[in-house]
Amino acid sequence: MIVTPPPLEGAEGHVAEMYDADLASDGFVFSHTRAMAVNPEAHTAFEALIRAVVPSIGVRNYELATLAAARAIRSPHCLLMHGRKTLRAGAMDEEQLERVARDYTEAGLGDADVAVMRFAERLSTDAASMTDADSQELRDVGFTDRQIVDIALAAAARNYYSRALQALAVPVEDVPGLSPELAEALLSPVEGG
Repeated sequence: MIVTPPPLEGAEGHVAEMYDADLASDGFVFSHTRAMAVNPEAHTAFEALIRAVVPSIGVRNYELATLAAARAIRSPHCLLMHGRKTLRAGAMDEEQLERVARDYTEAGLGDADVAVMRFAERLSTDAASMTDADSQELRDVGFTDRQIVDIALAAAARNYYSRALQALAVPVEDVPGLSPELAEALLSPVEGG
């Protein structure tokens, strides 16, 4: 990583909060946290966007959209971190998450879950060709206009964050709390599996 993050010693304000959250959770500061600490105001804005999106769609739909977007753009940082967040939030168990990571269409998910992931995947790979039919699929499984917008924002936000990490060549660390099997499944889109 070519950018020089703020040092851990003497960190203040939002940077200190970012570092302290990683230290409290995992005992070290992730490289992706350090990279985003270079512009703490942008990180604060990103967090505010996520806080504005999650209430209408819930944590499970947010994580499904996030995982699908990260999978589509092959973001190892976000696949691993949001795999763990999905587990910690109780949004699904490890066995189902492993199946979702390998192929969400064959993971035994309900129609609404698959629709969220398909929408986020399409937004992440070919947003320019999306039409009302893509949003209609979400409406057909019960999502409101607000929820459709927030699903789009969740997937787009993941593209923003993941692509910034990729562009900056931020190293990927192992994420504590994931079994080797689950980590392998989560990384399978990155590794071509």
